[in-house]
Amino acid sequence: EGVDRNNALNRRTMDEFEKDLASLVKGTYVKQGLQNIKTRQNNIQSLVHHRKLPTDGWSEFEIEFLVKELAFMDSNNFTSNVGVGEREGRLFSSIVLRRNFQLAHGIGRSGDISEVQPKAAGSSLMLKLCTHLVSHAIELSGITCAKKCLVLPLATGMSITMCLLALKAKNGDGKYVIWSRIDQKSCFKAILTAGLIPLVVENCISENELVTDVANIVRLLGEYGKEVLCVISTTSCFAPRQPDLLDVVAVRCQEFGVAHVVNNAYGLQCEYICKLINRAAAVGRLDAVVQSTDKNFMVPVGGAIVFSPHTTFIDSLSAMYPGRASAAPVLDLFITLLSMGVSGYRQLLQERLRLHSLLYNGLEAFAERHKDHGVKILNAKKNSISIAVSLGATELQSEGEAVGKDLSFFGSMLFSRNVSGCRVVPCNVSKATEIAGHEFYNWGAHSSAYPYSYFTVACSIGTTQHDVDVFLERLEKTIVKFYKKQLNDDKVPAGTKA
Repeated sequence: EGVDRNNALNRRTMDEFEKDLASLVKGTYVKQGLQNIKTRQNNIQSLVHHRKLPTDGWSEFEIEFLVKELAFMDSNNFTSNVGVGEREGRLFSSIVLRRNFQLAHGIGRSGDISEVQPKAAGSSLMLKLCTHLVSHAIELSGITCAKKCLVLPLATGMSITMCLLALKAKNGDGKYVIWSRIDQKSCFKAILTAGLIPLVVENCISENELVTDVANIVRLLGEYGKEVLCVISTTSCFAPRQPDLLDVVAVRCQEFGVAHVVNNAYGLQCEYICKLINRAAAVGRLDAVVQSTDKNFMVPVGGAIVFSPHTTFIDSLSAMYPGRASAAPVLDLFITLLSMGVSGYRQLLQERLRLHSLLYNGLEAFAERHKDHGVKILNAKKNSISIAVSLGATELQSEGEAVGKDLSFFGSMLFSRNVSGCRVVPCNVSKATEIAGHEFYNWGAHSSAYPYSYFTVACSIGTTQHDVDVFLERLEKTIVKFYKKQLNDDKVPAGTKA
């Protein structure tokens, strides 16, 4: 009887429902309220139809409304559902339930991370919509060569490993990966985790910049032949390293029939890098481009985006993932992109450029004040995210192990003053850094022979004016105290308070 009554109510028209409401509250108020509901529903319908970022970011209320609507479509939230399987979206903690908006089934199925789950239509819709929004954001960044993308619930390093495994599945002879040296352990370990052998190519030093040694890459391609699975090049990196010459590498990879994977960790926010990726895809071979979700879109760590000029590669990568996956990184990204909208994302990109110029000018002035100690900006003209500044006190440059200890202390001084993200790189240190049996000298400098010790800072998306202003102030005070302690130098530049 109760079911029959509910079915009868469901058959009532919207007009009849409005009349029922108007019998309780004045009709004009009801019309106004229902119109607001209709507007929000129209926004959702527009999102599903166009599958693009909204022009302006949605409010938190609107986003929560949509996510909860999607959650109602998952079987664990059906009012009449009876679950008798081993995995039924059961959540013990109410805190966990609220944190995940009752989306408990994850994404994908055992055969494909992109496959729709019968028990989780809402979660599957969220994944599909998020993928479309990511594609639009990639396009807004300036990328035109991305034919298909995939959001993985893995950080950049493991996502590179997945790409290598997908390539390995199609090339049984490939066991070597040519790696243009980038001193980030995750990228190097990604090769080892895939069961492959890295062939390390040192960078060339040119006017204090570190650039791709294309000649050595070509030499290794010729020497190892069909046993080379791919070349991994890097775009976004710590100065004074430049983005790799992707277009030149892509041409060589195409000549030798070797795959090309790009580590683009935080490169989506850089116009030059996006143009470089487009050119590489146009003139040569480009199989996959991997970037972080947290570094490009300000979400918690745990996700990455892989795009490719070839839809077949993304399909094979998607099918490579074993089992279901956490929906949390996708949900975080989905919510964030809806919050940004087109206007919000573009504004963030423009503000980053403005603040990078401000930071660079401030560091130039800093270097001028301390030039007597050999402090100078180490130019990396095509690296518009990271800035390197030499800590070139000649008294410290040739003291072997003391260099590392002294300059690391400078980094500790900054960190203790609540400056995070500033990396101090001691060079000319004789002790090697070992990573899984491989030795690297001057680890952190991307080169075994780089002549200057330095520190790097980055102006990435989300940096604020306050971050830049306060950092420059704290840097000035810290360097004065550092020189006083290490060099017994009481000289303080004019206008500086120690």
